[in-house]
Amino acid sequence: MTNAWSGVWRGRGPGGVEVRNAVPDDHGRIVAVCDDWWGRPVAHILPRLFLDHFPTTSLVAEDDGGIAGFLVGFASPAHRDQAYVHFAGVAPEHRRSGLGRELYRLFTEAAREDGRSLVRAVTSVTNERSIAFHRSLGFTVTGPFDDYDGPGDHRMCFALRL
Repeated sequence: MTNAWSGVWRGRGPGGVEVRNAVPDDHGRIVAVCDDWWGRPVAHILPRLFLDHFPTTSLVAEDDGGIAGFLVGFASPAHRDQAYVHFAGVAPEHRRSGLGRELYRLFTEAAREDGRSLVRAVTSVTNERSIAFHRSLGFTVTGPFDDYDGPGDHRMCFALRL
């Protein structure tokens, strides 16, 4: 398979950034920027295990300054028709460039080629930017779901039929 899930995929994204499959060594570089990009502590939701076990279904975008964006996702082993985006982000200077949209396009295209018909994701109920972004991509947004990730961790859920 020669798509973004092939494990050897490379291409160009908006603004000339290089987009490629993730590798486990990207973990430290990604978590080093997450808290700054979000303006609050979020790096803890991306343990290294995601890049150790799902590098071929995850993407990293780079420019001359380093990480420009990333998408960490996987093909669900429990639901053969589904793929899941666990965490995605774009550097503030690359927002509104189309980079986030391109990362999702590559992921959903690869999921479709892998026989997946549904992509899912979740976010906090206060992440209005994420909710608006997913709606703009055609995701159905449902929620809030109280205590989705434990007591007090309410979430909005996203689903995109491919």
